[in-house]
Amino acid sequence: MKFAAKAFAFLLVLLAAEMASAQSSYPNRPVKILVGFTPGTAPDLAARMLADRFAEVWGTAFVVEDVPGAGSNIATERVAKAAADGYTLLMGGNSSLVINPSLYETLPFDPLRDFAPISQIFIAANVLAVPIEVPVKTVAELVALARAAPGKLSYGHAGVGTSQHLGAELFKYMAHLDIASVPYRGTTALMPDLLANRVSMSFANIVNVLPLAREGKLRALAITSIKRSPLAPDLPTMAESGFLGFEAVPWFGLVAPIGTPQGVLDKLHDETVKALATPAMRKKFDELGLEAVGNTPAEFTEVIRRETPEWAKVIKDAGIKLGN
Repeated sequence: MKFAAKAFAFLLVLLAAEMASAQSSYPNRPVKILVGFTPGTAPDLAARMLADRFAEVWGTAFVVEDVPGAGSNIATERVAKAAADGYTLLMGGNSSLVINPSLYETLPFDPLRDFAPISQIFIAANVLAVPIEVPVKTVAELVALARAAPGKLSYGHAGVGTSQHLGAELFKYMAHLDIASVPYRGTTALMPDLLANRVSMSFANIVNVLPLAREGKLRALAITSIKRSPLAPDLPTMAESGFLGFEAVPWFGLVAPIGTPQGVLDKLHDETVKALATPAMRKKFDELGLEAVGNTPAEFTEVIRRETPEWAKVIKDAGIKLGN
């Protein structure tokens, strides 16, 4: 019995030593960062900036892989089921980590049980935009147009459960409108149809809308954040446009599969916070209209816990159904 106890204790010491060695040498092979949206979107761009920084600091490749679809559920599930070793990470947003649990009867992952939050990366905003052919210049005029032709207008969004989808549904609910939903596999996928007036409007990401609006190819009507954006100070908020309390903003953060060694998580968190604090990274985020965060894992977890019931209430009150 004593021999067995000693052997077991020896194995535990060996295991602890191996884990410590793995953590100190992390990363020693390429790391994947999965993004549940198309290339060129805010989470994709942010992931690539972090990947470049990590690769520079650690001398190991960090590869961004875009896996769009199902409101980013596909990418999120893949990371939830990945090995908990720090070599598969997720740039996860409030669509899959906060909103989708209230839209789907079942999900192949649990946002709180299956992931180890590392840090929230950024908070963005969406912009209500219409093709230049749509004869409106304000949100009020868009509401009047939609009421005059029930069921005739449509909105494109980046996938069920995204802030774009929920923002449009909240708009419909608050304004009592009948507007058809047209889902796409990410913002960049819907842009050609919005530009061509094949969909009437979209609450699309500020990163994708503003350049086109400045070129006169789209008309921006309002922003979905509580405050105006420094990038477009003349653009009113939805609240200022008659929808008091309206807020539908996307945020994204870096998470790993639950069970990832604490030493690896600490390494990733520390370097993420350092990266987000650099003037170069701040400048890039500011130019994209993204608010850098860089909070602690505990603070990130609390954001998920707090916002889940808040969005659940919005979804229930608005009668939003999966597939709308």
